[in-house]
Amino acid sequence: MVAAGVEGEQLSIALADLGENKPAAAQGKLAPLASSDVPGHRVAAKMTLADIKLGKGDIKGAAADFAAIAADTKLAQPYRDLATVREIAALYDTMPPAQVIARLKPLAVAGNPWFGSAGEMTVIAYLRSGQAKAAGTMLTAIVKDEGVPQSIRSRAAQLAGTLGIDVVPAGAKTGS
Repeated sequence: MVAAGVEGEQLSIALADLGENKPAAAQGKLAPLASSDVPGHRVAAKMTLADIKLGKGDIKGAAADFAAIAADTKLAQPYRDLATVREIAALYDTMPPAQVIARLKPLAVAGNPWFGSAGEMTVIAYLRSGQAKAAGTMLTAIVKDEGVPQSIRSRAAQLAGTLGIDVVPAGAKTGS
């Protein structure tokens, strides 16, 4: 457990380096943690290293790193799902809408912790592929899912409104 404590401290220092806009210093501290025996430290280091790549404009490299995390069956599913969302977000503008929809399908369901983020990307993919009805159905589900952050629910309601879809839940207060 002493090693885990030291690793936790190294992770904190690396994150502080990032906060001070010192990505190179952070990378040096994160690299050894990416092979840690402590799953939380390992995934935090790998995700942060991928984010550093994104910050440098290495979209393909970051996406590959996120994909590797998503495929790591030794990690808990929530980490793997987050990595999938991050991978798709990184590659979103270069992916065909059908591929976005297929990849996010398991996460873009009401009640899933990643529903808001996965749902938003899926909605836009539906719209890009001419599937307005599917987009409307997803927007309605996002707005009604109280587990989705309010900011995402609000954006979904606004987008639905621009599409002429009424998503105000029954009994909701609409103002005076």
